Amino acid sequence: QVQLVESGGGLVQPGGSLRLSCATSGFTFSAYAMGWYRQAPGKEREFVARIMPTGGYTNYADSVKGRFTISRDNAKNTVYLQMNSLKPEDTAVYYCGAPSIGKWGQGTQVTVSS
Repeated sequence: QVQLVESGGGLVQPGGSLRLSCATSGFTFSAYAMGWYRQAPGKEREFVARIMPTGGYTNYADSVKGRFTISRDNAKNTVYLQMNSLKPEDTAVYYCGAPSIGKWGQGTQVTVSS
C-alpha cells in the first residue's frame, strides 16, 4: 500500500535549520509532483512547497521563499525540505504528500522556540 513517512522534525532555536525527509513507497514516486504542507495549532493546513516529478520546477509559499528548499531523489523515492532561518511562526506539523493522488504522511512536528 501507499506509504509516506516524514522524519527530521524537532525543536530548534530561531535562526536555526532543520531538514525534513519523506520516504515513500507503494506508488510510482517519479511520476508525481510532491508537496510539503503544514498546520499550526488552531489554523488550517497551508501550502509550503511543491516540486514537479523531475525536480525541474519548484514553487513556494511567500512566507518561506528564500528560506526553504524542496528537493527530491527519485532513486530513493524521497522528498526533502531544507528549512533555514527558522522563525517561531514556522512552528507546525509538517506533512508531505502527493496531492494528485490524495496521499499524505502522518506529519512531523517542527517547533521553533528559544
